[in-house]
Amino acid sequence: MPGIWTNTGAGWAVGKPQQFQDEATLHHLLHQNPHILPLAGSPRLVVLGSEVQLGNGYADILAVEPSGRPAIIEVKLASNSEARRAIVAQVIAYAAFLRGVSIEGLEQGPLSRHLAKAGYESILDAVKAQDQDGAVNADAFAAALQGYLNQGNFRLVLALDDISEELERIVAYLDAITVQALTVDLITLQVYEVNGAQVALPQRVSLDPVAPSPAVPVGSITPKPNPSKPVRTDGTVAFRDSIVDAPDEVRAVFEELIAWAENAGSLPNVRLFTTSGASQTTLKPAIKPDDVGLVTIYNSNLRPFCGFSKTVFDRLAPGSIDAVERAISPDKIGKGNWTPDITPELLEALTAAYQEAAGV
Repeated sequence: MPGIWTNTGAGWAVGKPQQFQDEATLHHLLHQNPHILPLAGSPRLVVLGSEVQLGNGYADILAVEPSGRPAIIEVKLASNSEARRAIVAQVIAYAAFLRGVSIEGLEQGPLSRHLAKAGYESILDAVKAQDQDGAVNADAFAAALQGYLNQGNFRLVLALDDISEELERIVAYLDAITVQALTVDLITLQVYEVNGAQVALPQRVSLDPVAPSPAVPVGSITPKPNPSKPVRTDGTVAFRDSIVDAPDEVRAVFEELIAWAENAGSLPNVRLFTTSGASQTTLKPAIKPDDVGLVTIYNSNLRPFCGFSKTVFDRLAPGSIDAVERAISPDKIGKGNWTPDITPELLEALTAAYQEAAGV
């Protein structure tokens, strides 16, 4: 059971989180502390405005990543009836409004009073003000931001004090079918009192990937399930064939994963094979003689992510678990756990894990 556990001498018990006084309290907390959100990829958000009018509604928080990618944050308490389904419709409506908007139109329109109130003349000024390393290039940032706006490629963040199974299922489906256009973060944030101090517990909900079914032409009969079995082949050729239609940015991630897998496959007692199925293709460095893998690379509808096997880690690479879990924090290695965040830290930790398993 997630939460803060305390022991006052009578045994361990899960603490009871404080109730937020109202939705505005949670909203204010996140507006002032956007860094508290455990987002996929761990970007540093720069808040541009609160209650920003986008179309017929008002986005709770509009922010931007230093990369130029806009982030729309919607805040709800579980007690709000809109926290089950409406929150998803709202955040998608805001994203639809932003798609195709120019930077100038955004700055002179929805963000005009928000930027002025904060003392900024532009979105770039807001980002530069929080750029401690001085790494933001004005031209590159503007080009990236406009590209994200043109494509409708946004980060959508749903932040609540608690979530329902229905909302989790809806968001998992949305995250799976949108593939590259959107990154959806479902966050819970609870606050506890411990020894007179407030302790915040933000958690990103790991969403189980949902593979889309093949489209059925309108008016056709419902097809029978495909009886064909997944096809397994040695090497990476079949996996490379499965990513030929991926956008350049996504294909670069796949190529990085393939290069890592080929390196792992060169270790003693490790073989590399691809499994091609109806809905997804996987690439696995398998450890002989049982052909089990610490990690599996997935191409699910041109969406790259890595899945982990807890039992294989426990048996063959227990000394590498901490390093891998640090790389995928706040997630843990476990059944059904996966990550779309492919970082150098993760690949380095996985290389060490395969070296441990191979006895190198």
